[in-house]
Amino acid sequence: MDMRVARLGFVLLSLSAGLIAGLDITSTQSTSIERASGDTVKLDCQFTLATIDSGPLDIEWSLLSSDNQKEDKVVILYSGDRSYEDYFPPMKGRVHFNSADPKNGDGSINLTGLKSTDSGTYQCKVKKAPGIRSRKITLIVMVKPSKPRCYTEGPTQEGKDITLRCKSGEGSNPLQYSWEKISDGKLLPAASVLDPVGGTVNVRNASASASGTYRCTATNPVGTEECTLHLNITPPPNTAGIIAGAIIAVLLILIIIAIILFCCCRARNRKKYEKEICNEIR
Repeated sequence: MDMRVARLGFVLLSLSAGLIAGLDITSTQSTSIERASGDTVKLDCQFTLATIDSGPLDIEWSLLSSDNQKEDKVVILYSGDRSYEDYFPPMKGRVHFNSADPKNGDGSINLTGLKSTDSGTYQCKVKKAPGIRSRKITLIVMVKPSKPRCYTEGPTQEGKDITLRCKSGEGSNPLQYSWEKISDGKLLPAASVLDPVGGTVNVRNASASASGTYRCTATNPVGTEECTLHLNITPPPNTAGIIAGAIIAVLLILIIIAIILFCCCRARNRKKYEKEICNEIR
């Protein structure tokens, strides 16, 4: 009796060891991946089998629903020694197994022409009775920054406050902006404040030394774009000259008016004199 119990225990222990050493997913790729829209990504799902795994091999990739009330969407399937790559209409023609023969231990998939709608959590599930293992990968598809526009706001005169602005029309957050002065290798003006999120540089009480060429770079985790701007700080207008010119103009106008009045009065007196002469002759 004791011998039978010992044998049964040995068999159960062997079966347990076999199960533990059976089907296993060995991928070490990060479980969170960021890629740019339009790029290609490989979602890794390497696995190993053991002699105990004797059933048919199934590999199923699903896009998990964020809503528990909705079903997960099967993206691609390998079953019965056959691949079903057009299983999910939104990814038709864009998703393929990485290996021509996934049963050799590579259940990874390649997803091409990435779209923002491809973002989500993907699950690779490998089944070969009695073993079953799964792995989840979160894919974030981001849009690269578009080429930004550089421009200034405010009068570009000495002593004035000027704002340098930089803005990309497209680009996924987190989107950051950086500015640098590239014309003479110097840093931004001392009296300036950079806003890396808004993409602005506020230059206070601008001086002639702020003149030069500036570069703005828009960056997010999947790309960068840049634009340049030439800033020319001009001296303030000569207010004394303007005032003197205005005074001269007023004086000229007054002189012209005086001349006109003088001519009118003279003409009137001449007519009066001629009229008196005519009366005397009569």
